Amino acid sequence: MLGVCRGRRKFLAASLTLLCIPAITWLYLFAGSFEDGKPVSLSPLEAQPHSPRYTASSQRERESLEVRVREVEEENRALRRQLSLAQGRSPSHRRGNHSKTYSMEEGTGDSENLRAGIVAGNSSECGQQPVVEKCETIHVAIVCAGYNASRDVVTLVKSVLFHRRNPLHFHLIADSIAEQILATLFQTWMVPAVRVDFYNADELKSEVSWIPNKHYSGIYGLMKLVLTKTLPANLERVIVLDTDITFATDIAELWAVFHKFKGQQVLGLVENQSDWYLGNLWKNHRPWPALGRGYNTGVILLLLDKLRKMKWEQMWRLTAERELMGMLSTSLADQPLNQQSNLSSHSFLSRRLRMDDMGFLCEDIFNAVIKQNPFLVYQLPCFWNVQLSDHTRSEQCYRDVSDLKVIHWNSPKKLRVKNKHVEFFRNLYLTFLEYDGNLLRRELFGCPSEADVNSENLQKQLSELDEDDLCYEFRRERFTVHRTHLYFLHYEYEPASDNTDVTLVAQLSMDRLQMLEAICKHWEGPVSLALYLSDAEAQQFLRYAQGSEVLMGRHNVAYHIVYKEGQFYPVNLLRNVAMKHVGTPYMFLSDIDFLPMYGLYEYLRKSVIQLDLANTKKAMIVPAFETLRYRLSFPKSKAELLSMLDMGTLFTFRYHVWTKGHAPTNFAKWRTATTPYRVEWEADFEPYVVVRRDCPEYDRRFVGFGWNKVAHIMELDAQEYEFIVLPNAYMIHMPHAPSFDITKFRSNKQYRICLKTLKEEFQQDMSRRYGFAALKYLTAENNS
Repeated sequence: MLGVCRGRRKFLAASLTLLCIPAITWLYLFAGSFEDGKPVSLSPLEAQPHSPRYTASSQRERESLEVRVREVEEENRALRRQLSLAQGRSPSHRRGNHSKTYSMEEGTGDSENLRAGIVAGNSSECGQQPVVEKCETIHVAIVCAGYNASRDVVTLVKSVLFHRRNPLHFHLIADSIAEQILATLFQTWMVPAVRVDFYNADELKSEVSWIPNKHYSGIYGLMKLVLTKTLPANLERVIVLDTDITFATDIAELWAVFHKFKGQQVLGLVENQSDWYLGNLWKNHRPWPALGRGYNTGVILLLLDKLRKMKWEQMWRLTAERELMGMLSTSLADQPLNQQSNLSSHSFLSRRLRMDDMGFLCEDIFNAVIKQNPFLVYQLPCFWNVQLSDHTRSEQCYRDVSDLKVIHWNSPKKLRVKNKHVEFFRNLYLTFLEYDGNLLRRELFGCPSEADVNSENLQKQLSELDEDDLCYEFRRERFTVHRTHLYFLHYEYEPASDNTDVTLVAQLSMDRLQMLEAICKHWEGPVSLALYLSDAEAQQFLRYAQGSEVLMGRHNVAYHIVYKEGQFYPVNLLRNVAMKHVGTPYMFLSDIDFLPMYGLYEYLRKSVIQLDLANTKKAMIVPAFETLRYRLSFPKSKAELLSMLDMGTLFTFRYHVWTKGHAPTNFAKWRTATTPYRVEWEADFEPYVVVRRDCPEYDRRFVGFGWNKVAHIMELDAQEYEFIVLPNAYMIHMPHAPSFDITKFRSNKQYRICLKTLKEEFQQDMSRRYGFAALKYLTAENNS
C-alpha cells in the first residue's frame, strides 16, 4: 500500500512540474523581453549592432537568457522521460512491489556508475521519518574476545544505555574469557529491559579458520561473516558493532534506518573515510577490490532473514576463495622462479596479510562481495560511523556537535589520533569510560521487563527488612548486588602439575594501590585481588598498572573490580569475589597491608605436601607481625626477624590494641619451634591462614571494620578444621593511615551497637547450623 501511495505521489508531482515549469519560464522570458515598455529582440538575427540601444550589457543579458532557455528545455525533456518511465511502471506498483532479482553475475559492471546509483537511491526519502515502536526490542551483536576487548565492550554498552529508550537484546559472540567476564558483569549490573545471550566463539572457529591469518587470536575478527548461521533463525535484523564504538545518540535512530531498505538491500554500511581501498597509499599497494572508497564494517545493519535467503554463506565464501587465490597468483608472480617451488601458498597469503589484522580482513571480504553485488548495500550517512583514524575524511561527516551519531576509534592510536576536534571526541569517550554504571539501572517506563528470578528474590529479601531498624543499612548491605568486572587486566597462568600451588588472596581500595608492587616483589606465585573502586577510579588504576613495569611484568595477578555502591566497605564480599576466582588448589587468605616473607610461596607449597592438606581439614597459620616504620629493612630470615623483634623494630600484630586477635598463635612457642604445631581456637581469634579452595566463604553481614575475619575463623573451627602454625613462615603488616571504616567504628556509638547485634545474630545462626558443637562460641563470648 505504501508503495502505491508513493508511486501516485511521484506521478502527480512530475505531471504538475511539467505543466508549471514551461508556463513560469515563458512568463519570466516575456517579462524580461521588455525594456522601457518596448519589446527587445532575443534573436541574434534581429540584433542591430549599430543601433544606439545596442550595448554590451544587453548583449550579455540576451546570451544568458538564451542559455537559461536551453537549460529549461533540457530539464523538461528529462522530466518527460521520467514521467514516461513512471507511467510504464505504475501498473506493477498497483499490483505490488515486484523487485528485480539480481544474480551475482549481474552485479558486475562499471563500479562508479553503479555506486552513483546506489547513493542516489539512498538519498531519496518520501513522507515522514520511520519511527521505532516504544517498547520494540533492539538487537545488537558484538564480537568480543579476550580481556582488553571486554573492557571496551563496557564503554560501548554504557554509551548505548545512556541514550536508549527501548529494550535491548545484546548478542555477544565471545570466547570463554570474554563470556566469563561479561556474563558476571551483566548479571551483577542488573539493568532493566536488557537481555544478553552468549554464543561460543570457539565453536565457530572452524567456519573461518581456513582463511590464512598471522596469529591465532585474529580469527575472532572474521566472525561477523557467520552471523547468519550463529544468531537465532527467527532473528530478522540486527545491528553489528565493533567494540571501539561510542554512541552519541539513541540507538533506536539507527534501528529505524532498516525501514529505508529497498529491494534487495540487506547491508547498511558507511563509506570508508580513508584512502585504503583506492590503492594509492604506497608503491605496489594492492588492496582488496571495493566499490569506490569501500565500506567500513565498524557499524553494520544486517537484514538476516534476507541474507539467509540469498545464501550469504556461499556468497562470501566463494568471493573470499577467489580473491585469496588471486593474491596467491600475484605473490607467485612477484617471486623469482627458483623461490616459488620452496614457498607454500599459506606462507604467501600470510605474508600478504601480515599488515592486516582479522578485523580488516573481514572488512575486505565484505567489500569484495559488495563490489560484485552492489545492490546489497544501503549506504548510511557517514555520521553513523565517524572514523577517527589518521588521514581520513571524517571531518566532512559533521558540521556541528549535534550531527554526531557514532564515533569509531578505529586507529591503533585510539585517543591520540589526529583530528582537529579530537579533544571533544576524547572528552566524550572519557565521559562514558568513567561514568557511574550504577546510574544506568533505570526502568523504561511503560515497557514491561522480563521476569528475572534474581531480581525478584532480591526485592523480596529487601522487603522483609524493617526500614525503621537502626541497623537497617547494615542489614541491607548484605543483599546489595555490586557490579563486578572480573579479570580487568590480562591474566595468564599455568597451574603447577604437582597440585600444590597456592594463590595469595586479598582485597583493597584506591588508597592501598601502592602496596601492589611490593607484594609482587615478595610473592612470585599467583594472586587474586578484589578492588573496590568507582568507575573513574578503575580507570585511574588501569593507568597506574599500565605505567608500572613490575605490574605489567606479572601476568599471574588477577584484578577483579567490584564497583562502589552504598556507604559501607563490603570487605567480606570482596574477599569472596577474590576467593571464588582462585585457580589453584590452595589459598593464602591475606590482607593487602601485609608483605609476606621472601620465599613464602615455595615454603607454603612444601608445607602443603608435608601436612597433607589435600586429604585433611587443616588451616596453616602464617604468624603476623607489624612495624610502625614506613621504611623497613625487611628481615630475610626468621633469625633476623627475631632480632628485630627483640630490638623493638617489629612487634607481634596488634599486641597493643587487640591482643586476643593473634594470641592463640603462641608467639613464645613459635620463637623456638622447628616443626609445625597445633593450636586451639579461642574467642576473637583471627589469624591469616592457608586453606583448600573449597573452604567456606566469609559472612557478608560483616561490613567495614569489625568481626569480618573473626566470624570466618569461627566457622572454620565449627567445620572441624585443625589450626597448624608454620614454624618458619611470617608476614609483616606495613603502617598506613586509619581507614574510614575504623574511624567510624571508633567515633560512632550506633556503629558499635549494630556490630554487636550482628555478632549475636551470627552466633545464633551458627547454633542452628552446627547444633550442640556451636554452644562453645556463645560460652567463649560471654567469658571474654
